[in-house]
Amino acid sequence: MGPPTDAPTGRTGPVDRQTLRLLETHLIDDPLVESTSIDPDPYEPRLLHASLDTGRYPESVETVRIDIQWFTSGDFSFHYLETESAGQHWECRWDRHPNEHNTRLHFHMPPTGTNVRDIPDLAEHPLEVYSTVLTAIDERIETLWSEGE
Repeated sequence: MGPPTDAPTGRTGPVDRQTLRLLETHLIDDPLVESTSIDPDPYEPRLLHASLDTGRYPESVETVRIDIQWFTSGDFSFHYLETESAGQHWECRWDRHPNEHNTRLHFHMPPTGTNVRDIPDLAEHPLEVYSTVLTAIDERIETLWSEGE
């Protein structure tokens, strides 16, 4: 799973550069975030990447990142991906975009992101979505540590 491929730009609208930069500003200040980058570059942003601090995770987790897309229509994707030392992935995704599998606002459930459920109560403001996602990541980290005990 990756950023949504079933959300063609023509249906979601152009990339919202201002919102991607706003989200990057908040990610840079978040203690969980190690670094950010923008593809293809800061002048033409399409995708915001945030690498998370693996020091907060159990040793089995090698890399963690969030990939974010935001469009002027208000459609978005927050894709969370953990890679373990054994090469296994744990991922999920919060989306709002036109699709054929669920309502516009939906969640691709972990561990593979294959199963999808509607999420009718997710806020629409970018910083509220950001807060929801980061809260879920904090809960995931707590779960990983409690499972290891």
